[in-house]
Amino acid sequence: MQPIAIVDYGAGNLRSVQKAFHHLGYSAEIVTDPTALADAPAVVFPGQGTAPQAMRALKANGMDAAIRAAIEDGTPFFGVCLGLQLLMDWSEEADTECLGIIPGTVRRFPSVSPIGLKVPQMGWNSVEFHGTHLVFEGVSEASYFYFVHGYYAAPKDDTGVIGTTDYGVRFASAVARDNIVATQFHPEKSGPTGLRLYDNFMRYMVGEARQAAGQP
Repeated sequence: MQPIAIVDYGAGNLRSVQKAFHHLGYSAEIVTDPTALADAPAVVFPGQGTAPQAMRALKANGMDAAIRAAIEDGTPFFGVCLGLQLLMDWSEEADTECLGIIPGTVRRFPSVSPIGLKVPQMGWNSVEFHGTHLVFEGVSEASYFYFVHGYYAAPKDDTGVIGTTDYGVRFASAVARDNIVATQFHPEKSGPTGLRLYDNFMRYMVGEARQAAGQP
């Protein structure tokens, strides 16, 4: 199988995501060329940085269109943190137009929390699962995941919201629609439980897509 494509848009954390997949035995390549997404068995969009900087970088070389095309073609897609937020239509962060793949907005946590929570959220938090999805197969409801973010995705409706988290406000921390799965937390920073999500993504979503295409 060809390497999965990890989208490089000039932000950090790419190597840790790549190492996570390598640790699981999967080949992963960090790519800057949008054409690389067309033939990739899966696309991973990690997230660090700001929405306006990320969108400028994606648009500068056509990676935004390549991401949309890959998703429309049915390529399994995993978005992480900012990689979830940018799937929405628009972000409050510098009034930024996003990819517009999932209807919704990106909102900032209240600057002053009524219960004294610090913004951004940095650290471990739980996820309440909604329904069942193969990416969470074998993951306990008592599991905690690592978050680093001051903004959160707010889909227009609950369709595809498979996990929510409470941090002063309850927000969508995991979303899945068709060939898309995306999390606000960082699986690569969430220990063995986070790696389980990447492994499930590869075994189930990528594996089933390859079988449907008649590929080994």
